[in-house]
Amino acid sequence: MKKFKTLAARLNGPRDIELIEKELICDEDDIIVKNHLIGMCGSDKNFYLGHLPKKTSEFRQEPKFPFYLGHESGGTVVAVGPRVNDYKIGDKVISFGWNNNYAEYFKAKAFQLQPAPQNLDIDLVSLGEPIACAMHSGMNSQIQLGDIVVIMGAGFAGQIIAQCAKIKGAYKVIIVDVMDGKLEIANKLGCDYTINSKKVNVKEFINDLTDGTGADVVVEAAGTADSYNTATEILKHNGKFVFYSWVTEPVTLNISRWHDDGFRFINTCLVHHTWQERFVWTFEALKPVTQGLIQIKQLITHKLPLTKLKEGFDIAEKDESAIKIVFRP
Repeated sequence: MKKFKTLAARLNGPRDIELIEKELICDEDDIIVKNHLIGMCGSDKNFYLGHLPKKTSEFRQEPKFPFYLGHESGGTVVAVGPRVNDYKIGDKVISFGWNNNYAEYFKAKAFQLQPAPQNLDIDLVSLGEPIACAMHSGMNSQIQLGDIVVIMGAGFAGQIIAQCAKIKGAYKVIIVDVMDGKLEIANKLGCDYTINSKKVNVKEFINDLTDGTGADVVVEAAGTADSYNTATEILKHNGKFVFYSWVTEPVTLNISRWHDDGFRFINTCLVHHTWQERFVWTFEALKPVTQGLIQIKQLITHKLPLTKLKEGFDIAEKDESAIKIVFRP
């Protein structure tokens, strides 16, 4: 059995993260991948701040401290167990599993990986999971030609979904956030309007824009109670409410409006379906990226070596322009 030593992230408690040495043993049905790049997810930031959710099927370790962090990455297969038939040494793969991916190497099962499209840039292969998730949402949000679309949240996913909405024929695309730095990037990438909800009343803005009708589609990609309730307020009668983000704490919502105004709810979370569905859907989701239709690299705002992991999390907490922070092992 092949063995690999690696540095990998361990979150000991809120804001207490370190790289520890681990040994990975390639058992019969294991695959070991050498990372090319690791991305920071918004959920990672929440965990770093101490907001660990209750256990769901997504977790293969208990969400408690110490927590072995990381899931966004990709690279090259360097070892496969004798029972593995789907991958071979040298394959480029995307990670779709919580496998302590803030590391030089990580170990996974076949269902936790995805073959990389042949013509996809290796940096984007490594970010294939968050890109595919956002693209799947944008492509399956039922946005129609002429719609007024509001994206709640100008993070990595929100920025990608906003670009999809524009390409799909939305009449106006509005993105809402509380960070001016992120909104500036959204402006550069073609959003029609950007709103800082700390400075502007979002409901009044949308009412003025739509003569009081409300938005045709609202995509929730911020993951806060305020964002969900704002989305509820600005959506038109029979409008489409698109779920994307992960809310890890109970929140109070105006369910009455959901019922009385006949909202249509669309869950676009690619990774929360079966791995078999994901396996098929990911190729279609990434196709427009390989065609150059969606701008991704402009969203990579900070690049650091893995040894500066703590510094990267500090940037995520304090820098309002930070969208996607990546680490190179």
